[in-house]
Amino acid sequence: MKTISIITATALIALSSFSLLSHPSEKENTTKTITLQKVGLNVGDVAPELAFKDPNGKVRKLSDLRGKIVLIDFWASWCGPCRRENPNVVKAYNKYKDAKFKNAKGFDVYSVSLDRNKGSWVNAIKQDGLIWPTHVSDLLFWNSKAAQIYHVNSIPMSYLIDEKGIIIGKNLRGDNLHIAIDKLLK
Repeated sequence: MKTISIITATALIALSSFSLLSHPSEKENTTKTITLQKVGLNVGDVAPELAFKDPNGKVRKLSDLRGKIVLIDFWASWCGPCRRENPNVVKAYNKYKDAKFKNAKGFDVYSVSLDRNKGSWVNAIKQDGLIWPTHVSDLLFWNSKAAQIYHVNSIPMSYLIDEKGIIIGKNLRGDNLHIAIDKLLK
């Protein structure tokens, strides 16, 4: 009988402790909410992390650009449509890099090249005036790890992400890129 009383008493103490922990006092009127968002490739998902080397061998991580609106731009020096879209990406970069956004601190481009020749890649960056600092490639052509992560099977391809790393647009080109970014301005 003593054993049952001890077990019952222990259970009651545990329940009352749980009750105190699960219902904060009136003085502690705080609520902690943990929101887990899915990492994926759809609008509303957290963009998968990318970490690849730039032309100088420095690893550039997508997450290092958090706080900004970021265009993840998949392209290559040998891709005619990409090279024709590059002036629009340059225009967007120049227009928005110092813009005032509702929730973000500027705009940046994370360029992912599907080149296999470093010289061609670097020359195209210079020729097209791609002046932002974040250019990456593993020089694996269509076997690029970044392209595999993002399921890229044609280029140019892009993802627009917000200051929290959430995908807010996909495959935006020309005026559609500017229209999407304009909606985020103050």
